[in-house]
Amino acid sequence: MLKKSYSKTGAACRVTFKYENEEQAETAVLAGDFNDWSLQATPMKKLKDGSFSATLSLPAGQNYRFRYVLDGGVWVNDTAADGYAPNEFGEANSVLAL
Repeated sequence: MLKKSYSKTGAACRVTFKYENEEQAETAVLAGDFNDWSLQATPMKKLKDGSFSATLSLPAGQNYRFRYVLDGGVWVNDTAADGYAPNEFGEANSVLAL
C-alpha cells in the first residue's frame, strides 16, 4: 500500500510504503531507484499487526521502481503499486508515480 502526501509547493512527496506481510516474514527492506537498490539503506519497521512500514520524502514529478525484500532474499511487489515495469531478471518491479 502506498500513501502519498505532497508538500505545499508540490515539489516533494512524503510516501508511506506498507507491506501487509502475508508471508509472516521477520524482516523487510525497501529497495528501489531512490536508494540504489540497497538492502541496508531503508529497513522497514515491523508493526504490531505484523505488517511492515517505511516513510520516505521523494522529489515529485518522477517514477520510481521498487520492491520489498523479505528476510534478506525474497523479493516481492506491492499489490497496490501505481504500475509495474519489467526488470533485467525476467520479473517485474513495482512502480511509484509521483
